[in-house]
Amino acid sequence: MIVFSNLWARWTVMGALALTIAACSSAPDKPQPAALPSVTGQLTVQKVWTNSIGLATTPLFASVHGEQVAVASTQGQVALINASTGQDVWRIKLDTPIQAGVSGDGQRFAVITRSNEVVAIEAGKVVWRYRLPALSYTAPLVAGARVFVLTADRAVTALDGASGQKLWTQQRTGDPLVLQQAGLLIPFGDTLLAGWGGRLASLNPNTGAVRWETLVGSSRGTNEVERLVDLVAGASRLGNSVCVRAFQSAVSCVDANRGTTLWTRPAQGHEGLDGDDNLVFGTESDSKVVAWQRQGGQPAWTQDALRFRGLTAPLVLGRSVVLGDDKGWLHFLSRQDGQPLQRLSTDGSAIVGKPVAAGQTLVVVTRTGGVFGFRPE
Repeated sequence: MIVFSNLWARWTVMGALALTIAACSSAPDKPQPAALPSVTGQLTVQKVWTNSIGLATTPLFASVHGEQVAVASTQGQVALINASTGQDVWRIKLDTPIQAGVSGDGQRFAVITRSNEVVAIEAGKVVWRYRLPALSYTAPLVAGARVFVLTADRAVTALDGASGQKLWTQQRTGDPLVLQQAGLLIPFGDTLLAGWGGRLASLNPNTGAVRWETLVGSSRGTNEVERLVDLVAGASRLGNSVCVRAFQSAVSCVDANRGTTLWTRPAQGHEGLDGDDNLVFGTESDSKVVAWQRQGGQPAWTQDALRFRGLTAPLVLGRSVVLGDDKGWLHFLSRQDGQPLQRLSTDGSAIVGKPVAAGQTLVVVTRTGGVFGFRPE
């Protein structure tokens, strides 16, 4: 393994020889994080509950379903939590570690294990398992009584939600170098949107037929790192506009009905996006927070007071943009101009995945397994 940084971003060459390149953690000249900025205090947020799930060191994300949130740990725990109270609705311990997840539709939930199995769970019990032919780092998508999976060989597979039977597989060939972090797989109306390398593809969820493809990010060089342009998990959707990030390459908004690019801007980030009617928000790899105009893509503001703090993808919540960092801090920035409004602590370990909002509660998960509920006033 060749180490380049402390990010979850890793790359794998598929085939007989697997080359994994992870980004920069042990570099002796790693930049020091910026001092914590002062906050205006114009926003009041209270910690209302805590829970725990277990160590989270793989690409795991919380999944929101009304007032409930599903969380998972690398060690194999999956729990559905009432976001109002912080109490478990149900909890299960699988017999194998979890590689990616969790996702669900409120009734059926799914994760992918390190042994390449999709595991479907209902009411805290395993209902079926399906073995994949390749690794996957992306949470399954549970929608329309089906479970969709994006594997590292750039194949999308649809499984029947009730039985786990394979319905179809669609694969795009290309550069064998893929990102070892969660990729893009989301619903859009009656369409399935998937990231294939630097392309965004629209698939018919019933058959897997490709409706359109559009280029988001292009290779920038000749070495493996510069060629990697996979689309990352976390998109901002508003009407027909879907805004996505190509790893360390670009941010782009696409008309998802027609498959046409509305705008593209260079961007050096590896986390997903969020947005509102006017702006799209993202964090660069040096932890600058950037807001782009949703119409046209012009930069609206940049906040660099959190540089090198290992920020998560942003969450738009009320008048704030919420981000976690690798020291367990939760930062609230103004949507209007990026000014720091509030800051809260968790347990001192990195906040993993994107903060989520379930009803009136903000929920975050930390690397050591803390699950925290906050409520803005």
